[in-house]
Amino acid sequence: MALWRVRATVDDRPGFLAVLTASLALRSVNILAVQVHTTEAGAVDDFLVDAPDALSEDELIAAIERGRGRDAWVSRTDVYGLIDPPTQALGLAARLAADPDGLHGALSGLLGGSLVRREQGGATVTGHADTTMRLADPFTDNGVLVVTRLAPAFTPAEFARAQALVEVARAALTRRLASAVALLPDGTEVAFRPAGSADVSAVDDMHGRCGDRSLFMRYLAGTRGPSRGRLSRLLTPARGCTLVAETTVPGTAGSRVVAVANLIGEGETAEVALLVEDGWQRRGIGTALLRRLLTLAGPAGFRSVTLHTHCDNDAMLRTMKRLPHPARTDRDGALISATIAVSELRAAV
Repeated sequence: MALWRVRATVDDRPGFLAVLTASLALRSVNILAVQVHTTEAGAVDDFLVDAPDALSEDELIAAIERGRGRDAWVSRTDVYGLIDPPTQALGLAARLAADPDGLHGALSGLLGGSLVRREQGGATVTGHADTTMRLADPFTDNGVLVVTRLAPAFTPAEFARAQALVEVARAALTRRLASAVALLPDGTEVAFRPAGSADVSAVDDMHGRCGDRSLFMRYLAGTRGPSRGRLSRLLTPARGCTLVAETTVPGTAGSRVVAVANLIGEGETAEVALLVEDGWQRRGIGTALLRRLLTLAGPAGFRSVTLHTHCDNDAMLRTMKRLPHPARTDRDGALISATIAVSELRAAV
């Protein structure tokens, strides 16, 4: 017996799949696994079958067509084809979480040995058509990953799986870029890392140690800080990244959050905001956090970042002046905003 991968489009109507399986059964073809990909042209059925050694490729295709299968594609496979797709995808995701640089190989494995190449420049247009798909490249500012194979044509389900794998690599890359230890001029070590839901209490406590002016400069309004619910959303944004800076507490084995920085957006532009605990200001923590956030804007898929501050926030204004040029600066009353393209950030950070 021989293992084959079979793909064919079947009308999404009652009984049509049974006709196809019956036609295969007449040639002693045993179906070991099946996936169904919904498309506009109909249901694309992806089978792993065990067929007699004497059955040729043309005979297998003929059996599919007699079973009302259209656009049939068949290919010999091996025992690795017995790994079910969810298990394969989870394994590839686990590998990417440990090493995001393996994205090309993971995509190739997920999509049946496809060729993956990087394309830089031009509009970042994603999507799929026939045997080519384009995915946003998490490693470059405006690049795409072009995935191609000879056959069969990509389905919407395969495109969605590939996009999910890219997002795993993006998250792993963000964590790698976000984590660092900074040495302050006085010799104090401050660790930077991505925030999580477990940091809500620590960040809430840090807000309590901040004075009214610091909170006013951060939130641009009179407030004692966000509610715990909103704070949780700020620490785990749907898109972007939040970093915390923490240092060890003298005489203990514990640590304390002393600063938090947000890079959050929905479209192509992200907003950056910083809050440094009063006793830790003017020690370089805010500038270091800002620079690290800017390195994350490109991998997060943003094309520009914007900072807002009050015109009398001297510390932030000095930091904004260190941003690369050209940066667009706007003033609305007492509020100053600086916007800069991600493509301009690499030379500065």
